Parts: sequence; structure tokens; C-alpha cells
Amino acid sequence: MGTLKKLQKYMEGRKILLPGAIILSAISTLTGMLPFIFIWLIVKELFASQNEFSLGLVNTYAWAALATAVGGVILYFVALSLSHLAAFRVEVTMRRKAMERVISMPLGFFDNNTSGKIRKIIDEDASITHTFLAHQLPDLAGTILMPLVSLTLILVVDWQLGLACLIPIVVSTALMGFMMGKKGQHFMKQYMTSLEEMNNEAVEYVRGIPVVKVFQQTVFSFKSFYNSIIRYKEMVSSYTHMWEKPMSAYTEIIHSFAYILIPFSILIIGKTGDYAGIITNLLLYLLVTPVFAQSIMKSMYLNQALGQASEAINRSENLTKDYKPLATSNKREISNHDITFEAVSFAYPGTDKKAVDNVSFSMKKGQKFALVGPSGSGKTTVARLLPRFREIDKGSIKIGGIDLNEIGQDELMKNISFVFQNTKLFRRSLLENIKYGNENASMQDIKKALELAQCNEFISRLPNGLETKIGVDGTYLSGGEQQRIALARAILKDAPIIVLDEATAFADPENEHLIHKALQKLTEGKTVLMIAHRLSSITDVDSIIVLNDGKIAEQGTHQQLLAQNGIYTKMWREYQKSIKWTISKESVC
Repeated sequence: MGTLKKLQKYMEGRKILLPGAIILSAISTLTGMLPFIFIWLIVKELFASQNEFSLGLVNTYAWAALATAVGGVILYFVALSLSHLAAFRVEVTMRRKAMERVISMPLGFFDNNTSGKIRKIIDEDASITHTFLAHQLPDLAGTILMPLVSLTLILVVDWQLGLACLIPIVVSTALMGFMMGKKGQHFMKQYMTSLEEMNNEAVEYVRGIPVVKVFQQTVFSFKSFYNSIIRYKEMVSSYTHMWEKPMSAYTEIIHSFAYILIPFSILIIGKTGDYAGIITNLLLYLLVTPVFAQSIMKSMYLNQALGQASEAINRSENLTKDYKPLATSNKREISNHDITFEAVSFAYPGTDKKAVDNVSFSMKKGQKFALVGPSGSGKTTVARLLPRFREIDKGSIKIGGIDLNEIGQDELMKNISFVFQNTKLFRRSLLENIKYGNENASMQDIKKALELAQCNEFISRLPNGLETKIGVDGTYLSGGEQQRIALARAILKDAPIIVLDEATAFADPENEHLIHKALQKLTEGKTVLMIAHRLSSITDVDSIIVLNDGKIAEQGTHQQLLAQNGIYTKMWREYQKSIKWTISKESVC
């Protein structure tokens, strides 16, 4: 089985435990059949000998029945213990390897895969394999052996009653095969996808609850979440109704042995007159035949669990399939901070249109370059290619003459800081959030970074100062305050290369002024590549790159570009008009 081979990869040093669990489970199954035989022998002895039965022989059979029953339970317990140890190892290893693959992905991977989806696949799907390995798989041997042994037994003891038993077995097995066919496998794939969608939407909804409450909306306002629940309900309901009659028929047929065996026994007794022998055998058959129902149900659960486990492994291994890990051929150190883009092209997965098309430019150490252009021109993509958020398709990006592919990820991150519009603060203390920039920083360095980032004013108002936690257990910061914390983190890191996505785009005037002061401190003497939305902030940079449809349309200083009377000039004029725009009293009235 392909699924078992995949699972064995994750067992590591515990591969031997699973075969051991299956073998012990098989022995347990055979041992569990013996009490029925000993009970049958006791009844046979009582019927055959009438008042002259051997009490010693009956006692022997009775103790043997008890011993084999207890032995079967013990063997099954040991089998489950071994299978659980193997299952725990698989579960842990799957999570670890999945996280190793995720960590090796470019940061752009997380733009296309939500945290809810990643958590669902890594955490919950790994748990699904545990159920299959720890419980269903040890029953595999019993599921195969039990019907074979039981069938042999009932045909050997009394072939006529044995043939009668085959009627419900054959019909119920055919029904089960029909229900667990391709439709069942297709449903399992849909089921896993629906769970994944609901998990994603639930995470997004929970994150959006403050907005929902502010605008006095309900769950119906979050239509994606609501629709995912409805789709799941409709799919499961339709599947359930589809199998309502087949499953009812199966349940009735698989438990109908008594209704068939008793009339057959009466007919045989009428022909042979062997009351004692037929009734004794009938008792054995009534004890053994429920085993068939149990075995077929176990096979159904096994098949279902196998389908779930297979789907879980595929989703875990395919999570990063469409992304290449960050390749590093030689972990060279950066000694110079010049930046060069040489004929760089990049297209997002699933599209043929290039987001960046043959872009080339060079920056010297300490220079400041700005990227401008209309929405969708490729500004953010170019900026994010430098810290390897995405892997380029063609061309090369070099720092100090060294290709990014030859720079270790740790070395690259040590030399680059980036501050974007949407900052990310963890639900920890402000101090811990700031120290992400430099875990070994002293309190003196932290205080200096906070001062340069203009953070002291609002931190002093917090009851616990730097120990104040972010989130429900502490406080919520405004957008401008979060930006300043992010800037303090970047200042503390003190990386020689800075990538900025206009950090003041959503700030109010007061915060904008403070953030600009912090940015000036952050970028002093650094090589800076910034995305500019407000053109007034880039008039003094060394070079402005104007992007249009992923290509460089113009490049030069502010004055040089104005003299060209091209795209930048038009953008500048529109910007000047926008900042002079006012609402007149007449318009308000």
C-alpha cells in the first residue's frame, strides 16, 4: 500500500513496532476465537453425555475459555501499545518535517497560504494519521483473519449451516464494496477540502470580530465563513442521504444470521432427527456469526481511515509542492552592501503575466533609491525580491557582487531590515516585540532605539511600560504606534540594508511626522530601497525608479525626472493637486 510506505518514512527508528503490533493483533484475534470453541465443546459435552458428562472435562474447557479470553485481551493491549508508539512517532515527525519545509520556503509562500490553512494541514492532518496507525491498522490482520477462520470453522463443523451463513455475508459484503467505492473516495477528498476551507474562514472571521462588532454586523456579514459552513453542511447532508437506504439495508442483512439459521436448523432437524447435534452447532454459529458483522464494519472503518490518512499525507506533502525552497549553493558572507538587479524577471505562480519584467539597476552602498509607479506596476514585488520573499525566474540580484543564491539565509536576514505598511506585532510584551530585532541587545540599546523611533511618549502612558502585553491581555496600539514599534525593532537590528514600504501611508498627521523622524534615524548611512506613495518624501533620494507594467519606464533624480516631462512629472502634478485639495463650505452645505 502506497500510504503505508509513505507513513513508514515518518516512523524513523520505530518501523519494527508496526509489524509487531499487526502480528500480535493477529494472534489476539485467533486467541479471541478460542473461547467460542471451548463454550461449544462444553455444550456439546453436556448434550452428548446427557447425565453422564465429565465434570472435569467441562471445568477444563471452562478454564481454557477464560484463559484464552484474558490472553486475547492482553495481546491486543500490547499490540495497541506498540501501534500507539509508532503512531506518535509518525505524528511528531510529520509535523516536524512539514515545519522544516515551511521554514525553508520564501516569505512570499505565506502571502498565498493563510495561517489557518497551514495550521490545519500541519496539526490536524497529522493527528488523522495517528488514529489510523494507532487503532485501525492493528485491526487489519484481525479483519482479514477473523472472517477466514470463522468461515473455515462454520463450514467444517456443519457445511449446511455454513452455506446458510454465506447468504447475508455475500450480500452485505457486496453492499459494503459499493458504498466504499469511488464515490466514497471522492467524498473523502471533498470532506477534507471543506474542513480546510472552514478552518481558514474561521480564523479570518475571528480576526475580524472587532470590525464586525464595531459595525454591529452578524456572522452573515462575514459571507465567506458563512458560505463555507453552508457548503460543508450541504455536501455532508447530501452524502448522508445518498447512503441512507444502502446503509440501512446493510445493517439489517449483516445482523440477520439468526433469522436464516433458525429456519435452516429446523429443516435439518426434520430431515435428520439430530436435535442435540444441530442445536449444539446452532449455538456455535450464533456465537461466531456476529464476528462477520464486526469484521466487515472494521474493514469499512479501516478503508475510511486509510482514505483520510492518505489524503492527510498528500495534503501535508503538497503544501509546499508549488514552491521551491530557498536555494543556497555557498553560504558566503556579505562584505559590501552595493545592490545590483540584472535583467530580473518574475511572474507569480499561476499567471503568465510578468510582475517584474527585465528590471536592471545598481545602487552603491549608502545610497537611497525610491520605487514609484501606478498601482500594480511592480513596486512591492521588486522590493520583496531583494530579501528573497520570492525566487526570481530570470536574471540575478547581487549584494556586494554576490548572488543572493550564494548567501545563506541567516546572513541575508542579518544584513537586511524591512518595514512595511502592515506591521506584525506578537501577542507578547512590547519589550519582547522590540527585542526580535536583536535578542542580545542591552536595555541601554533598547532605550536608545525607542527614543530614535519616537516611542517614549506613548509607552510612558502605558501602566506597565515596556512590559505591557499586546492584545486582549494587555493593550491595543494604534497603526502609527505599531509602526513606531516596528521601526524601533529595525533600528535595534541596525542592518546595513533597509527595505521600506511607505511606513507613513496610513498614519495620521501627528504620527506621520514622528515616523518620518524615526525613518531619518533608521536610514542614516544605510543602503535604502523604498516604495514611495507620497512623492514629497523622496525628493532628496539619490535615484527614483518609475515602474510601469513591471518595467522601468524612467529613472533619475527628482529634478531630472521632472525635466523629462514623462510619467513621473504627471504623477508629481497629480500629487501636488491632491495635497492642495480642500472642501469648501458650499460643498459641505
